[in-house]
Amino acid sequence: MDHVVRLDSRQEAALHAVAESFIARHNGDPVKALKEMIVLNGHLQERLDALSAPRKAAR
Repeated sequence: MDHVVRLDSRQEAALHAVAESFIARHNGDPVKALKEMIVLNGHLQERLDALSAPRKAAR
């Protein structure tokens, strides 16, 4: 793990509400929601990696 995030109680409550909403969109199935979140995070990480990769010089 590269970075540890600490949340105050207000942030924790907001995160909990978003998580509950995300699970509800997956018919209450937390495993299904987690799988989709993993896939979404993978796509976002690939995009971030592409943006931070050194660019090849155009010839």
